Amino acid sequence: MKKFQPFLLGSDMNVYGMARAFHEQYGIVSKAYAHFQLAPTKYSRIVDVTIVPEFDELDAFRHYMLQLGASFKAQHPDTVALLIPCGDVYANLLSQCGDALRKYFVYNTLDDDISHRLSYKSSFYKICEQFDLPHPLTKTVDKAAVERGEYRNLPFGFPVAMKPANSVEWLNIDFEGRKKAFILNTPAELENAIQNSYKAGYTSEMVIQDFIPGDDDRMRVLNAYVDQHHRVRMMFLGHPLLEDPTPVAIGNYAAILPDYNEEVFQKIATFLEAIQYEGVANFDMKFDVRDQTYKLFEINLRQGRSSYFVTLNGFNLAKYFVDDLVEDSEFDGHIVFGRGNKLWLEIPRSIFTTYVADSADKRVALEMMKRGDWGTTLEYSRDMNPLRWLLIRHMFNIYKRGYKQYFIKKADKS
Repeated sequence: MKKFQPFLLGSDMNVYGMARAFHEQYGIVSKAYAHFQLAPTKYSRIVDVTIVPEFDELDAFRHYMLQLGASFKAQHPDTVALLIPCGDVYANLLSQCGDALRKYFVYNTLDDDISHRLSYKSSFYKICEQFDLPHPLTKTVDKAAVERGEYRNLPFGFPVAMKPANSVEWLNIDFEGRKKAFILNTPAELENAIQNSYKAGYTSEMVIQDFIPGDDDRMRVLNAYVDQHHRVRMMFLGHPLLEDPTPVAIGNYAAILPDYNEEVFQKIATFLEAIQYEGVANFDMKFDVRDQTYKLFEINLRQGRSSYFVTLNGFNLAKYFVDDLVEDSEFDGHIVFGRGNKLWLEIPRSIFTTYVADSADKRVALEMMKRGDWGTTLEYSRDMNPLRWLLIRHMFNIYKRGYKQYFIKKADKS
């Protein structure tokens, strides 16, 4: 095997999950770069984080990465520098750089145009329609349309979901009541949320959708690895049982059971290969009992913060990156449709037992816990020290307070 060094972009849960995957598979310490430090990677011995001023700006990002690549190649001429973006901002920046960094790094990226069309929810739904992929009934409005009040004339009733089409721009928007996504039960709630969003400085499109009835356990999350030659190599489906209810993190998965659906796998694989995708694709979808279909919400152009659940279940994401980009290994065309038997949690077990409603799925998950067939991203025995242990306990306590303050069952429109 060739010598390689992982370079991860970010400092969040996603980065820690990837660093852990590399450490479990290869015993290697990853290097990470970000514009600020986040808790999941603090006090870790399996990932070295460097904070770079203005690293979320294209010019600073490109300049720093070119210097870093040149320096690393000069010092380690026989080592492959494997570059992996672990967040929307960095995936977007890498896409804008195109091939500029390939002199020093190997990485997956998309043409800037297709990257833009996939990452913006409004244009993603148009692509879904081209490939007959179900998605929620949607009305998209831009700033001018909001000023004209077009969001008041919806082709569906309440409740509705509202989310920014441009998730990268939304990271820099702040106002009282801001959420990652909204569930709005009345026209007055929609009026307040959309007006506050644009008053706070948001400029891109806003997506308003028919709310698909049901709670968190109707969600599904799919991760796929597509190699540099645009061939899908692996797909793994998860069944979330609980999401984070706090406003800044609403929709982030907190508990996931492994799932399997060959019809979904085949349809998404056909789509990814048809659009010449490469890298990890992370899909969020929800089962709609009204027409018995899984409807796509979005595609993330990188692994998600919960994607360690794939590695936990025996399909190590780091190995797929290495086999493809470092080794360029042969592929027989057989897509691995993953099956698993381990429950993934981001939260303390007490939150799971308290807030997940009784169901057959919950009972399956509790049996997994009894057998020891479960795990979290953060609690890695080979990367534990007193400071990190205290940090994780502190993070878990924050989760407990957040669920106590914000948890409600979602509306169940029939």
